[in-house]
Amino acid sequence: MRKFFKAFDYAWSGILYGIKAERNLKFHLLATVIVLVAGLFTGLSVMEWCIVLLLIGGMLALEMMNAAIERVVDLVTMESRPLAKHAKDLAAGAVLIYAIISAVIGWLIFIPKWFQ
Repeated sequence: MRKFFKAFDYAWSGILYGIKAERNLKFHLLATVIVLVAGLFTGLSVMEWCIVLLLIGGMLALEMMNAAIERVVDLVTMESRPLAKHAKDLAAGAVLIYAIISAVIGWLIFIPKWFQ
């Protein structure tokens, strides 16, 4: 049971480290606050809240995975190598795709509410 709870400690350490060390994660956290406040003011339905929270959680988790991949690549080699660059670029591309789709879904949810 002790190992089970220790895993949560490691996870929280990772989250806190990400917040301190990752500029993009800080940006996404700021965006999270803005979206949550907008959700409170526009009166999202339960289903809309579920979608927004899934998008936020996915974005934050994916950003942290991107940072982890960058760290692992840097751990393996500090040299400029094509495969290292590809790994980092692919991870960053995944974040960008998710951010774009999240923004589109956000607009689809929020725009109609602003014009009611």
